[in-house]
Amino acid sequence: MQTQAAVIYSGQPGFRYETVEIEAPRADEILVRVLGVGLCHTDLVFSSGAATYPFPAVLGHEGSGIVEAVGAGVQKVKPGDSVLITFRSCGACDRCGAGDAAYCRTMPMLNYTGRRTDGTCALSNEAGPVSSNFFGQSSFAGHAITYERNVVKVDAALPVEIMGPLGCGIQTGAGAVMRSLGAKKGSSLLVTGGGSVGLSAVMGAKIQGCATIILVEPMAPRRQLATELGATHCIDPESQPDVAAAVRAILPMGVDNALDTTGIPAVQAAALASLGSKATLGLVGVSAPGTPMPGEVNAVMTFGQSVKGIIEGDSDPDEFIPELIEHFRAGRLPFDKLVRTYPLSQINEAIAAQHHGDCVKAVLIP
Repeated sequence: MQTQAAVIYSGQPGFRYETVEIEAPRADEILVRVLGVGLCHTDLVFSSGAATYPFPAVLGHEGSGIVEAVGAGVQKVKPGDSVLITFRSCGACDRCGAGDAAYCRTMPMLNYTGRRTDGTCALSNEAGPVSSNFFGQSSFAGHAITYERNVVKVDAALPVEIMGPLGCGIQTGAGAVMRSLGAKKGSSLLVTGGGSVGLSAVMGAKIQGCATIILVEPMAPRRQLATELGATHCIDPESQPDVAAAVRAILPMGVDNALDTTGIPAVQAAALASLGSKATLGLVGVSAPGTPMPGEVNAVMTFGQSVKGIIEGDSDPDEFIPELIEHFRAGRLPFDKLVRTYPLSQINEAIAAQHHGDCVKAVLIP
């Protein structure tokens, strides 16, 4: 069948909105009619060529929608079910067995190759194959092929079209605080970067009962939104360039945990310099290839500090995403305040708006 999709081509700026062919689902696959898909910074990293991926390609990995068809081996969902789509994991390795799906042994192969495991693509156009299977979904399209491990059922009474970001950006930020760092009630947290991941971390910290939640963000509207979402302090790095000093003016002994969502080495170094003893810096921001770890070894050792890499908030989606949905229902995770919708055909305009701070989380509607 045919569907509309935003396709990225090598050497050509921006996405092209065009018709592609999508295959019928195989025995282990699910065809979802996409109602909405979040625009994530990771999509932009791959579309820019900064990360290796075969072009032409359909990206998108924060999809949500309605199941239209399932393969013969699929038991988890049926046609008509509302779902959100998250990252893919194998379900068979030791990491998946221990509930660490985000660190599946085959994560790169299943999410970042643009192909099924047999080397084929689910998408094509007049010129030939179009890379698909991005995070096991490629949901910058009207329809997406995905898998049982990717999908989580959603109550159809909820705004299904905006639920996709729970599958990546929201669970990454909230999960980094709630699961990866395990922030304790009464503890302190520093978040650098007030995009959707950083603001989700703020919400996660409030859920955890953190006493001091500090956000570093240059855009004033995002600092204001962070305050509404639970931040106790906000630092403008343009007016207070010595971030570590600004943090220690609030907490002289340093913070218990910090989370960098920017991937910028100087910001990571400032976050590390803001840590107290036995504190942890979590890293979720994508840095340029070859970027060294922040910090000075002897200082980290002296104060018993840790630097922790985090993927997808250490989420086990079938367990954690329903938990996030319940927090959303109860008003504790109002991530909808971050969302602004755009037609998928206007993806390039949405990217520009998100970059300039006109919105925090763009959700594209096919």
